Amino acid sequence: MKTRSIIIAALSFVTGGLLVGGYFMAEKLGGVAPSIYASKESTQALDAMMAQLKPHLLDFATGDVTERRAILDAHFYGPKIEKARRLYPVAEQALEIDGVYTEVFEPVGGVPKENEGRLLINLHGGAFSMGARTEGRLESIPVASVAGMRVVSVDYRQGPEHRFPAASEDVATVYRHFLKTHNPAQIGIFGCSAGGLLTAQAMAWFDAHDLPLPGAIGIFCAGAGEFGHGDSMPITEALGTAFGDGEVIDYFEGVDWSDPLLSPADHPELLGRFPPSLIITSTRDMAMSPALVAHQRLTAAGVESDLHVYEGLVHYFFADTGLPESRQVFDVTANFFDSHLAR
Repeated sequence: MKTRSIIIAALSFVTGGLLVGGYFMAEKLGGVAPSIYASKESTQALDAMMAQLKPHLLDFATGDVTERRAILDAHFYGPKIEKARRLYPVAEQALEIDGVYTEVFEPVGGVPKENEGRLLINLHGGAFSMGARTEGRLESIPVASVAGMRVVSVDYRQGPEHRFPAASEDVATVYRHFLKTHNPAQIGIFGCSAGGLLTAQAMAWFDAHDLPLPGAIGIFCAGAGEFGHGDSMPITEALGTAFGDGEVIDYFEGVDWSDPLLSPADHPELLGRFPPSLIITSTRDMAMSPALVAHQRLTAAGVESDLHVYEGLVHYFFADTGLPESRQVFDVTANFFDSHLAR
């Protein structure tokens, strides 16, 4: 049991509750069973995923950040990316923008004429320490295919090698580049988990540096401020899907969370300048409370905020791109940006 607890703590936030939640659901620890409202496919997928990952969990928990990244890329992101490519065919290419590595995804056959001027920018998750060039693919492929839009995924600087505001600076570099060829109202930005928080932080960074804000944003599996608080913490602790310690702390070492560049959710005037926002979370996501608070405060600030909460699912559940709920997330995302981005 002690080894199991170490593994759970190490995985909780670095990979998100998807891994930990799957472990608990598969083992039904503490008598917590899957929700009757979650699809059978989601429970089966979690069981299969945990069986595949189980041989590598101890190495993940005890390895350094380089080893953890390699394990996740090979045994978690890698297989899921290949599945996404089969389900959602896209064309892919690398693009370096002023020293920042990005990857560009387009629907097979090209971007439809009505979307030629539109652009989505993805900010991948991974606790500000993982997911470079892998989770970005997993988040971008289905959206590019379903939305019929070009998606550029940003390989921003992360911890433990870098500290805040490195990621915000890299996002701004890529955004400035595309402002040369796009009206900001034609650009959307979205991300999950760390990428969701970074999306909110990027809005604050743009605002502080006199950059026009994009036409719409998506904050998925995250809020717009400091993580690890709210009712979803004790709830997910009971369910086994709560935060643990991870390299996310390194990236934010020494920061003051009252800074609007870090926690725009605590600054109503700043929030009031945000573009229309899509918030996606789930009831077994440890970041549900921050997501709900972000929606509540955006609405109070007069911003159009569209909230979707999925029952019985965990942090970044749509990493499994074939689930019925995942397909709904991609449809919701595509429709939201189609409705809010200028043509």
